Amino acid sequence: MNNLTDGGSYFGWYWIIWMGFVFLMFSNLGNWGYSYRAHRKYDGTIRRGATEILNERYASGEIDRTQYQQLKADIIAK
Repeated sequence: MNNLTDGGSYFGWYWIIWMGFVFLMFSNLGNWGYSYRAHRKYDGTIRRGATEILNERYASGEIDRTQYQQLKADIIAK
C-alpha cells in the first residue's frame, strides 16, 4: 500500500518532521551568524585604549605636557 494514495499518515504527520528539519536548519544558520559576529568582535587581539596611545605619544615627545593634560582630561570626560 502506498501512504500517498490511501490517505495514510504521510500528510498527517510527516510534515511535522519536515517542518522540524527546516526549523533546525534556519536556527543553525542564525546561531552560526551570531557566533561568527561575536568571534569577530572578541577575537582575542589586544586593542590599545585611548590612554595608552596618549601615554605613548607623550613619552615619545610627539605632544607636550599641556596638550597631554588637555587630551587626558578630554578622554576622562567622555
